[in-house]
Amino acid sequence: MIYKFRVILDAEEDVFRDIAIQEDATLEDLHNAIVNGFGFDGLEVASFYTCDDTWNQEDEIPMFDAGDVPGENRIMSDYQLSDILDEENTKIIYVYDFINMWTFLVELAAVEEVQTGVTYPDLLFSHGEMPAEAMEKHFIAEDDEEAYNEFEDDLDEDDLDAFGTDDSFEDYGFEENWN
Repeated sequence: MIYKFRVILDAEEDVFRDIAIQEDATLEDLHNAIVNGFGFDGLEVASFYTCDDTWNQEDEIPMFDAGDVPGENRIMSDYQLSDILDEENTKIIYVYDFINMWTFLVELAAVEEVQTGVTYPDLLFSHGEMPAEAMEKHFIAEDDEEAYNEFEDDLDEDDLDAFGTDDSFEDYGFEENWN
């Protein structure tokens, strides 16, 4: 079977690509198809994220295993598309280049039969031009004041003594004006 995806750039202007790819292809294969479809050079790190029906980010699926124990974490090449996407679970998030945070909403639009004579992955449709820069992201904690108060309440006198009240750096073995 063939999975047909609409890959939408999170931007003010409409920019998306429709991509057809085999259901047994890996997330790494989909990553490469997205990179090619949007004209990236492919030199940056990327991750997929599972999400719910309203695009709330859940588990990360990275390109590389950065865990303490090699092989401990599953990566893009470990997942076939059919492992995590089907007619019930149609959405994933893709982030390319963690400096610029190019963010894409990837939705499974159709599952169809293989067409003879077509090489997959296949860029079916391209709409919109890539902007010069990724949209600025604003990361906001749900309730900053409440989180800070909880942190402060968890500190005891020993913790506060460790911070000290003197602005002097003499106790740390280096001078305040070291350069």
